[in-house]
Amino acid sequence: MILVLIEHADNKVKKAGLEALTIAKQLAVKTSSEVGAIVIGSIEDPESLGNYGADQCFLIDHPNLQQFDTSNYTQVVAQIAKDKGADIVILSHTSKGKALVGRLAIKLESDVLSGVSQFVGVEDGTLLLKKPVFAGKGIASFKLNAKKAVFTLLGNAVQPQTFDGSCTVITREVSVAPPREKVVKVDRATGEVPLPEAEIVVSAGRGMKGPENWGIIEDLAKELGATTACSRPVADMDWRPHHEHVGQTGIAISPNLYIAAGISGAIQHLAGVNSSKNIVVINKDPEAPFFKAADYGVVGDLFEVVPRLTEAIRKFKNNQ
Repeated sequence: MILVLIEHADNKVKKAGLEALTIAKQLAVKTSSEVGAIVIGSIEDPESLGNYGADQCFLIDHPNLQQFDTSNYTQVVAQIAKDKGADIVILSHTSKGKALVGRLAIKLESDVLSGVSQFVGVEDGTLLLKKPVFAGKGIASFKLNAKKAVFTLLGNAVQPQTFDGSCTVITREVSVAPPREKVVKVDRATGEVPLPEAEIVVSAGRGMKGPENWGIIEDLAKELGATTACSRPVADMDWRPHHEHVGQTGIAISPNLYIAAGISGAIQHLAGVNSSKNIVVINKDPEAPFFKAADYGVVGDLFEVVPRLTEAIRKFKNNQ
């Protein structure tokens, strides 16, 4: 069996969980295995996970699991993996997945890999995977034991797919100790797609000159149905909230489209966005380093280019 830990919020499955199920289903077809989805907590309509490739859904709900605790989560996932004789465990490459992947590998005595971007296939008992390396400047190939492997999957590495299938829901009873840490407060961004899950991101840097000018970025994002982001200096100056900071010291993202306006493209920023499928750079400096990483570039004043781009997109949508 191939197990997937399903992440969720407000009783709804996150897109990252559906992406992990898609990879699990592709693996299951290659290895003639079943897919098991692990849900710690509760979600709406767990049977619907069958539409995304799950054959079984293990529901675990316990008062001591209401907040994330690495020890308890590791214990629960490892126990199910051992009980079901699971060959592979797939996690999302989120803060939770990154905290669990190494611990699970030790518990299960398995091969481990973090930040997978592509499933290549299965060959002679080995799992063939790829992941970005050197801050996204290269792609490396890896071989893992197909009978004992734990890995995390990067967000937006695949598009969630639907399958014709059914899912058996199984409620599991567990015994876990109280969490060792106490969560006092949780601040969560609302009303927008979280950056790690966003397919389109519009970002800006110090070239905006001040927070009062951010309206043109928000207008463009609204027309594209995108999530907004920013560079580190912008967050450090409190022009934008820190949860929008993307880069090496912020959030690493891999959207289908990343638009960067007024960002020079320092290596620290590129490290967090190099996995984007398409990068569009808008900068008045033709020597800006970001142009070397861009798929498309516009040399011009962002205060002229961005509003005109927004208007062009608006006209295009109205004429459809």
